[in-house]
Amino acid sequence: MKRVFRWFAAAVVIGGALYLLSPVVQMYFAPPAGPQAARRGQGAQPTPVIVSTSRLADVPVYIEGVGTARPLNTVVVRPQVDGVLQKVLFQEGQDVKKGDLLAKIDPTLYQAALDGALARKAQNEANLANVRRDLERTVRLSETNFATKQQADTQRAQVAQLEALTKSDQAAIDSARATLGYTTILAPIDGRTGLRNVDEGNLVRASSDAGLVTISQIRPIAVTFNLPQQQLARVSAAAAKGALKVDALSANGRAVLDTGKLSVIDNQIDQTTGTVRLKTEFPNEKLLLWPGAFVNVRLLADTLRQVVVVPTNAVQRGPRGTFVYVVSEGDKAAMRPIELGLQDESQSVVESGLEAGAKVVTTGFSRLTDGSLVSMTEDSVPAVGGAIRQQGAQPGREGSGRGPNGGGQGGGQGRRNGPPAPNP
Repeated sequence: MKRVFRWFAAAVVIGGALYLLSPVVQMYFAPPAGPQAARRGQGAQPTPVIVSTSRLADVPVYIEGVGTARPLNTVVVRPQVDGVLQKVLFQEGQDVKKGDLLAKIDPTLYQAALDGALARKAQNEANLANVRRDLERTVRLSETNFATKQQADTQRAQVAQLEALTKSDQAAIDSARATLGYTTILAPIDGRTGLRNVDEGNLVRASSDAGLVTISQIRPIAVTFNLPQQQLARVSAAAAKGALKVDALSANGRAVLDTGKLSVIDNQIDQTTGTVRLKTEFPNEKLLLWPGAFVNVRLLADTLRQVVVVPTNAVQRGPRGTFVYVVSEGDKAAMRPIELGLQDESQSVVESGLEAGAKVVTTGFSRLTDGSLVSMTEDSVPAVGGAIRQQGAQPGREGSGRGPNGGGQGGGQGRRNGPPAPNP
């Protein structure tokens, strides 16, 4: 009887344990739910997405970069003669015009040299006049046989000799007058003076390298910057049609400091960096640009007329190429293959595959497939067809011009974490 009771108690304990462990056993040994069941559960609710409307717009194409401001012309004013600097007639930082008097060097020695040259010429001219009178008398005497022809020829030679001597005296006078003129130092160009290197009373020499002062023409001013060689063809074609507009921007890139025109494209490409140099002139009337400073610039390279524009974050990439999701009638998402043109981080130009007015998905790709039911929300920042901005070569990173995109496609290449494109 006791043995039967023990067996009965053991059976009750084992049964209770199996009852408690049954959920765990089901979790580990029950067959998993298939992907179709998951898809059925997922498709029960529409996928929330944000959409934007593609539009037709004129899109300016800017190439942005960082250039260096340089004076349009620079002259180091050096003395051309030796002497004591008597007067300095300019102020440091003064705007001067071409021909303005800047300084004077003691002219005493050079004035004396000019006076001596004038005196020698006067003496030789007097001798020349006397010899010419003697020649006239000798010629008349030779006609009556009172003088020989040899005497007449000798007189003619003396006249020619003194004529040559007076010409030499005139050359010496011109040289002395020019040297005397170098004691008065004039501004060779329009510009602004820098710091004075020599003070009044010092002895200056023509062989001095430092010079008296440097004059820089900063109104107008020049800005040079580099362009990747892949963008050269576009810029050259646009420049052949007319002068290209260039804006100088503030440090944050929001304000336009000045507007100028492209003046020169260098005649060769730097093989070490794959870039070409460009030079732009700015009026700089407000003196907001200063020589030696880095300047943000943007070059208007082209304007795309009436092209289809979508936000760049709507562009997806898959094994079969580039595509977007378009919400069609019935609030269903449809995959649409497209061909892209230029793009930057904010917008992309669609060359083919999409028409204006289509609603493209910009956010909510993670659970989206072709034919998925969606619930739409309009993007608060629609594609409005602003400017396409491409990056030029940066200072210290000119080698970026050798990339496959030439540094000119901007940072926006669309989202890459979307699902693989299904068969169109």
